Formats: sequence, structure tokens, C-alpha cells
Amino acid sequence: MSLLPESSRHAIFRRMVDCDPAPDERLQIRIADTRPELEACFRLLHDAYVASGFMKPHPSGLRVTPYHALPTTTTIAAFWEGEVVGTLSMIREGVFGFPLQSVFDLSAVRAQPGRIAEISALAVHPKFRSTGGKILFPMMKFMHDYCVQYFDTRHIVIAVNPSKIELYESLLFFRRLQAAEVDHYDFANGAPAVGATLDLHEVPTLFKHGYEGRPPRKDLHQYFVVSKLANARLPSRRYFTTNDPVMTPALLDYFFTQRTDCFAQLDERRLGLLHSIYDNTEYAAVLPPLPHGQQAGGAVLRRHPRYSLKCPAVLTLADQPRPLEVVELSQHGFQAHGPNDLQPGARGWLKVMLGEGVESTVIAEVVRRVPTAAGHYHGFRVEAPDAAWLRCVRLLETGSTHADLAAETQPPAAAADGSRRHAA
Repeated sequence: MSLLPESSRHAIFRRMVDCDPAPDERLQIRIADTRPELEACFRLLHDAYVASGFMKPHPSGLRVTPYHALPTTTTIAAFWEGEVVGTLSMIREGVFGFPLQSVFDLSAVRAQPGRIAEISALAVHPKFRSTGGKILFPMMKFMHDYCVQYFDTRHIVIAVNPSKIELYESLLFFRRLQAAEVDHYDFANGAPAVGATLDLHEVPTLFKHGYEGRPPRKDLHQYFVVSKLANARLPSRRYFTTNDPVMTPALLDYFFTQRTDCFAQLDERRLGLLHSIYDNTEYAAVLPPLPHGQQAGGAVLRRHPRYSLKCPAVLTLADQPRPLEVVELSQHGFQAHGPNDLQPGARGWLKVMLGEGVESTVIAEVVRRVPTAAGHYHGFRVEAPDAAWLRCVRLLETGSTHADLAAETQPPAAAADGSRRHAA
């Protein structure tokens, strides 16, 4: 194989594909969000990493990283007859950045429009590793659909062992971040690594060109782009949020303090950022204390919301509708991406879809305009939020996990009274 041209090697790899378009019903894939599910994922990951030399054995028998504590990380589990037999984590860019950015340059990816997510913490149970992708392909399918439909992600990046990179290049059309591999990747116990990226907007075209006309079990275009996987349980969302946090105070305390010393190893800056995300008394009780609530150097912490949004909206100015995309809400304001010519002081009616069948109409005024590489973002003031707006804001501010938002059934009058609910 090594003597063949790259194009020939990649063509051979693609002919070896074996993906089942209708997997066994005993297989289920979903977000891991309970203590037993997460513990099984972290144990499977630990054993796989130790066996590969990517980490030293930990007394807990778990591989838990600071990124798993963030609301912008989603861990999925593949279950076979109820047993966790596969896992991977999707890390959208948050307050810690990405694991691989410590050694790989992401500037070329960042220069393109769209959010980025790192695919990491991949492991398959030993008894399924020689089954031709029986677990791996369904997890990859879930990852693709989740990133495209739920995670507001356009680019995915990976850091893999050099011996595996050609599989990602040939089968999934990843492109390397740089020609030379990294000899020592600390996040994988000093093992060598190669970085690569894939633009999910290009997947339909790339996969159609590479797989069109293949038999069903070898057609990854049909598998990833066209078909639906009955074994996948994608999240049910009431609002148009773009991440699915699962870490309750009890889960944070259990995995990051009781079972491991992950929180104890955080520097003051990262600890301060965690406090800025989990900024209420329940979480403060399980996070290591930060003197005076400040970052290292004395800077005042900026509050980081646990939920990001992608809500379509229309702002009407002088009878002219202007499309917006609302990305953050507060009780009397919001951030939105919109037309470049919106100026501070512009005022009109905003109609926004907060979720399926959840519409809010308010009067909004532009108060600031911020040009960025991804376009213009605007800050707005809301004069008189309606009941739907207040209910959504309350849940975003008080909900611990994505289940809190999905389970909300209170009528508008009850939801707007400022009462606090915690399902954690």
C-alpha cells in the first residue's frame, strides 16, 4: 500500500467501507447525561487511552478532562443492549478553547465563517473493534447530524495518531492542518499527532463525488447525507439553543473533585472562567473557591452564559423587514447578527422564533454595533419583554441542563414571576 500513489491508496480504502444502513436494533446512540452513562464513557475512554499509550493509568479508572466540565462539550454514548460500547466527545469552542490548539495552528480555519468543534475522546469497546465499523460509523453519523442540525457547527477539527490519518483523509475527506506531524502532543501523553479539518458544508459534494453509485453498504454519501439512523436519539429541544449542557452541581462534584483531581489541577484563570459560567450558589458550593471572584491578575470576571442560541428573527424598521439571527438573550436586551447598515438608535418591532411554536414580539432598539470577521453583531435593548421572552430568559438563566429547558411546561403567567426551578 505504501508504494502506491496517494489517490490509489485512498480509492482502495473507500472500497473497503462497510456501513450498515439499518443497524441492529440492540444498538442505541444518544447524549450521555446521567452519572452511570458518563462514568461508563469515561471508563471506556480511560482503558482505550491507556492501552494505546495515550495516557498513564489513573487511580479512578476514568479519563476526565476540564473540557468535559464545559456546557459547550457534548459526550455521546453508543449502547449495545444497554452497555456502553462506544463514546466520543464534541467540543465546540468555549472559554478553554480547544485541546489541539496548543500544538496546531487553527488560524486558517478561524478565518472562514462558521463555528468550529473538535472531535475528541473517541473509544470503542475491544469486542467491537474488529467489526468493520459496526459501532464507529453510527457514532460518526450521529456526530455529523448533531453538528449540522443541533450544534451550530460548520468546521470540525481532529488530532489523531499518524497511523490513522489516511483513514480520515480517504473515507471522510479531512484535510491536514499542516504538512508536518507533531512529535509530542501533551493531551495524548506525548504521542505523535496529526491535525486535520473538515468543512461540513462541503460534505454533500465531497461524499457524492467519492461514493455515488456504490452499493448501499459502501455508500457513505447516502449514509451520512441522505439517510436517517433509527438507532440515533437526537435531543428534543423546546428552544433554539445550540448546546446541550449536562453537568449538574452533583455531577461536577462527583467527576471532577471526588473521583478525580481535575478541578484541583486548574490554574486560577481557568477556575475563574468556570465560576463565570456556573455563576450561582449551587455550583459555587462544588467549585474550588476563587478569592474575591476574580481572575488571576485581578480582572473582573465576565459572565459567560451556559446556553448559546440561534433564533431566526425579523426587525421591522419604517415598514422594512430586516432579518436577524439572535444569539444571546437577557431580560432587557439581546445580541444578534444582522445587516451591516443597522445603526445605533434604530428602533422597531422585533418578531423572534425562540423555539418550535414559541414566538415573541417586542420593541427593540439598536444600542451598539460590533464589526467582526464573521460579520456585524449588534446589541439591542428591549423595552417591554413579553411573557414568552421572560419565560425563555428565566429558563436560560436558571436551568442547569438541557433537560431543564425541554421539560418546561409552565404557563406564561407562572413562568414570568421570577420563581426558580432546578431539576438537578
